[in-house]
Amino acid sequence: MKRISILLLTFVASGMLASAQIAPDKYYVQFTDKDNSPYSIGNPEEYLSQRSIDRRTAYNIPIDMKDIPVNPQYLQGVKNAGASILNPTKWLNGVTIYTTNPSVVVAIEALPYVQSVDKSPVSPGNTEIEKTFFMNESYGVAPAVNAQIKSVSVYDYGPSYSQISMIKGDQMHELGYRGKGIIIGVLDAGFDNADELPVFDTLWNNGQILGTRDFVDGGDVTFNKHFHGTMVLSTMGGNYPGEIVGTAPEASYYLLRTEDGGSEYIIEEYNWVSGAEYADSLGADVLNTSLGYSDFPDDPAHNHTYEDMDGNTTPITIGADVAASRGMVVVNSAGNSGTSSWYSITAPADGDSVFTIGAVNSQGVPAGFSSNGPTYDGRTKPNVVAQGEGAYFASPNGSFLYGNGTSFSSPIIAGMMACLWQANPDTNNMALINAVQESGSIAAAPDNKIGYGIPDFMAALNILTVIENDEEAVLTQINLYPNPFTSYFVLNVRSEMNANARLAVVDMTGRTVFENEYLVSRGMNNIRVSALDNIPAGIYFLRMESANSVITTKLIRQ
Repeated sequence: MKRISILLLTFVASGMLASAQIAPDKYYVQFTDKDNSPYSIGNPEEYLSQRSIDRRTAYNIPIDMKDIPVNPQYLQGVKNAGASILNPTKWLNGVTIYTTNPSVVVAIEALPYVQSVDKSPVSPGNTEIEKTFFMNESYGVAPAVNAQIKSVSVYDYGPSYSQISMIKGDQMHELGYRGKGIIIGVLDAGFDNADELPVFDTLWNNGQILGTRDFVDGGDVTFNKHFHGTMVLSTMGGNYPGEIVGTAPEASYYLLRTEDGGSEYIIEEYNWVSGAEYADSLGADVLNTSLGYSDFPDDPAHNHTYEDMDGNTTPITIGADVAASRGMVVVNSAGNSGTSSWYSITAPADGDSVFTIGAVNSQGVPAGFSSNGPTYDGRTKPNVVAQGEGAYFASPNGSFLYGNGTSFSSPIIAGMMACLWQANPDTNNMALINAVQESGSIAAAPDNKIGYGIPDFMAALNILTVIENDEEAVLTQINLYPNPFTSYFVLNVRSEMNANARLAVVDMTGRTVFENEYLVSRGMNNIRVSALDNIPAGIYFLRMESANSVITTKLIRQ
């Protein structure tokens, strides 16, 4: 059975090891089409927020039929047949429903626009279920002997320093990249006491919790259903000096409950897809999911096989790849089955566009429990790893714990993706993922235990420096120091010929705050740039142009 610290025993009743109750009569209804819909591709503002539309515009993502909501006439027809509507899913073109009357199901199956109706068999209701994904997670474990603790000028990370410094997140924070302006959707099993814990005071006081929604029971999230999401959230958004600072303390969050902690049915995969659609419609940039699906103790008829881990089969994986195609960074735990008979990653970690995260300890040693790749069709998984063995997080009773699970390595990376995107707002989701993979400790020879390895987000930041040159470029290299700077900085610029070059410093709103022209000579040039005392502290973009050369990089004034 799962090992749970005494500190968490008061929260077990909320779900993870609760006795399975008789499954409600929930079904998934698959529709045939979206014909005669009142919605259209040409009017996306009817079903997407402006932020979501702007994301598609910024990254050249067309609105398509997957964005069109389920036909409301079809939903009404299902409702008229006697069913209660739970969660439509436009990406899969279906809806989950509730009914206890078999004749209602027969009536729905007879509707001309219904392709199929799928129901999970009812559990006997007298067994204690254990979710496969959570099976090897443990909480309240002993810290590593040489766990690092460090205070820095920006944040006092306390015992959480190890997990953020391993991936150079603390250095990103020093540069001012802390997730500000990025929205993270957290899809999990519940967020016990997250509305009251001091570790989240900053999020609530600054309005960084943008909203909540419960896709299991409906309505807004109530903070008493399950503890798992609270622990996950603390590794990203927590800010309790001397104990824990998350990887994205200045990001904004939507808290979305898609997992029923007391049972395990395939309907939870459909819940997730509806939750991801909701996050997309609100303009979320990053999704974190510390969940995974392989078998269903309450519903063996829907068990997945390893052959299903091909990126195209399970409902949640199909939905996750659609989410990525809408421009979001979809971050997911690899799973905790590395020492079990399953052994492999769980859905949706098999998605080809899903950023799958495995686990290592504080010394970078692979965690045995971390699920392994490859996917069934031979793709490398996980993509990268972070600390998930001996990770540090907040518990719902206000204490702080060490624990083991890819549930923690995933949000640690998700928060850093928000920071990296803040630093590179013009970069799309897959380019961000590729840069992080390239920065990995074994990027030259990735494997199926730790993928591309432990990422270095400072290296990823440098990889994403934009060089927009053609084959006859004049400027071919640029470096600058110090960065951050106070009153001046020095540019090292390599030029292929004598030429004039224009330098511009642009703030985050696109306003040019400094510009000048310089004569560069063939070879390496050292240019001292001063007269910058009137520029406020903050993050800027430095852009240097000459003829057919454009180089852009980040610049920090402290």
